Amino acid sequence: MAFSQMKISALALLAGLTLSAGPALAASCGDDGSGFDAWVEDFKQDAAAQGISSGTIAALNGLTYDKSVIKLDRNQKHFKQSFAQFSGRMIPPRVKRAKGMLAKHASTLASIEQQYGVPGEVVIAIWGLETDFGAIRGKLSTIRSLATLAYDCRRSDFFTGQLIDALRVADRGDIAAAEMRGGWAGELGQTQFLPSSYIAFAVDFDGDGRRDLQRSTADVLASTANFLRGHGWQPGQSWEEGTGNYQVILQWNKAQVYAKTVGEFARQLSEG
Repeated sequence: MAFSQMKISALALLAGLTLSAGPALAASCGDDGSGFDAWVEDFKQDAAAQGISSGTIAALNGLTYDKSVIKLDRNQKHFKQSFAQFSGRMIPPRVKRAKGMLAKHASTLASIEQQYGVPGEVVIAIWGLETDFGAIRGKLSTIRSLATLAYDCRRSDFFTGQLIDALRVADRGDIAAAEMRGGWAGELGQTQFLPSSYIAFAVDFDGDGRRDLQRSTADVLASTANFLRGHGWQPGQSWEEGTGNYQVILQWNKAQVYAKTVGEFARQLSEG
């Protein structure tokens, strides 16, 4: 979605404090693809040193530099829509389907709210805004995109951490590396988790032994609620602007327009 980069930028700001401890990469970053192959080979050694299995590291074999990802990173357009414009564009086309999703998944959402304290209306609002309830998730290879951005000098440290975490997701059996597809900056699943958030907050709510944010609706909705709870969601409290829960929504995405739209969408759903 239009605001995914806000989420990435906010996490990148904290990257120096939160990156996993481990050996530094020996290869240098680069501003074109000429040194990419050497960088990947050194990254493989670093990944192995951080405990990633050889089978998962093999997903990096034959990886190529993706110029289109760099172009997207370099040419982000400044978002200029007001809250009225954005919410008016995003909410009305999704309300009917959102109400249907609330009814369809009522039992699961009730269990999620009981466990995590987050109302179903808030979770459904995020799901709808992020990917149209899973319909639009991006088709780019997550591993290739993250490797390209990790090699690139602009935010190498941040995306190197994200690439390691994506491999960890694969290593623990949640999603095979080859099946990871999403946005150009590595967003995964039906509510667009970055790999670091996937590692920290994804849950196996359907009990099948995997935290699958691509195929399992129960895992998607519960993991989204777990993210919000992990950032301080207060059960039973309002999410209006100025409240503690509104600040939690801002941890999902730092853009005020987006956070206000989530809140308004959820309010409309809660009022029927």
